[in-house]
Amino acid sequence: METFGSKLLAITATRGRLCVGIDPHPSLLSAWNLPVSAEGVAEFSRLCVEAFGDTVAMVKPQVAFFEAYGSRGYAILEETMGALREKGTLVLADAKRGDIGSTMAAYAMAWLHPESSLTCDAVTVSPYLGVGSLEPAFELANAHGKGVYVLAATSNPEGVSIQGNRNSGGETVAQQVVDELAQLNRVSTPQGQPGNFGVVVGATLQNAPRLNDLGGSVLLPGVGAQGGSAEDVARLSAGVEALAVPNISRAVLKAGPDVEALRAAAQVAARDFPGISPR
Repeated sequence: METFGSKLLAITATRGRLCVGIDPHPSLLSAWNLPVSAEGVAEFSRLCVEAFGDTVAMVKPQVAFFEAYGSRGYAILEETMGALREKGTLVLADAKRGDIGSTMAAYAMAWLHPESSLTCDAVTVSPYLGVGSLEPAFELANAHGKGVYVLAATSNPEGVSIQGNRNSGGETVAQQVVDELAQLNRVSTPQGQPGNFGVVVGATLQNAPRLNDLGGSVLLPGVGAQGGSAEDVARLSAGVEALAVPNISRAVLKAGPDVEALRAAAQVAARDFPGISPR
């Protein structure tokens, strides 16, 4: 079975290494002259699908902005992700789920099982109940060629108080997360393919964990409005550039609501991150 990493390499070869967020924040809805309501979110998402679905490698709906509108919001999210996948882009649900046992198994079923109405190509998860607690997501990802992006070194200032702590071996918690995922990729990935398991590393950080042995993708949020640059992405992902995908949201979405303007903004941003053949 083709891995998520292989799918990502294939699409970035033609569309560039860019992930654009769909973040229907109330302030953006207002800026687009849309109502701050489920109806506004639906129209916002429709315009984004039209602009990005056949333009960028991966699109990342921020689940929280849909969840805020309850069952109607989730229905819009299902429609949006389905429409994006029909257009051929990879869909990353930014859900940041994380729990233990049967609860984590249920989260994994929701986002990674092909028969779920919420199924997507990849999902973000939190490892801070232990990387091993995410095993149900890893199992489903391997069974169906899906991606799992695990939070490792996030750019929010509160994160370093946990992620920067060092374990008994002298490694930071963030590095431990990366190393555990590298091991999972090594033992579960068909030879010659990049794995299903990646990490999230903030593009605004001064230093990243060592990523050379990860064997999977790196999502780098924070490019654009938050201050991250193409140079930051190159610096933080040195050695794993082919699988490094910067995430841009507000810097592209501010071009809306005009579809052509949104598409052009995404295409301009993608020029800084061309597809790269793996070493």
